[in-house]
Amino acid sequence: MSRRDLAVVALGLALAAWLVVRATYGSLPPLRWWLPVPLAVLAVAEALGARTLRTRLAAERTARRGASRPAEPGAPLVRRVEPLLVARLAVLAQASAYVGAVFAGVWAGVMLHVAPSVSRLSAAGDDTVTAVVGVGCAAALTAAALWLESVCRVPPDEDGPQDGARAL
Repeated sequence: MSRRDLAVVALGLALAAWLVVRATYGSLPPLRWWLPVPLAVLAVAEALGARTLRTRLAAERTARRGASRPAEPGAPLVRRVEPLLVARLAVLAQASAYVGAVFAGVWAGVMLHVAPSVSRLSAAGDDTVTAVVGVGCAAALTAAALWLESVCRVPPDEDGPQDGARAL
């Protein structure tokens, strides 16, 4: 997934959200600070998943390299990571990165409208806080999703063909 694509989505939606909020700000309900918190929960879950998966994949690779030697007594057993699980996590990561970019753009658009209005409108202060929290939570979700996606990538085969050569 291209970071440029995510940036384009975020910038485009920031502009669109700014235009919508600019036209309808007076009729919008108050924005509460906790509205973007589910994005942060997803970000934490994906970051923990990425860390766990990275650890399990590294342990599996180490065990596979040492398979020719007899197992040491007391060595921990390594449970195999199912390839379908990794594929599903990669799809989740790609979708979450786009969701994070979308919400980062929307919250940035809200922030672009309400932040300059803090001195004029009493509601703009709380809405600015919510928008800043929203941008932060959405950025965290995007970062966690990109990390999870990178963990799901298949590393180059150490024993396979080198320098772009193909195996027949």
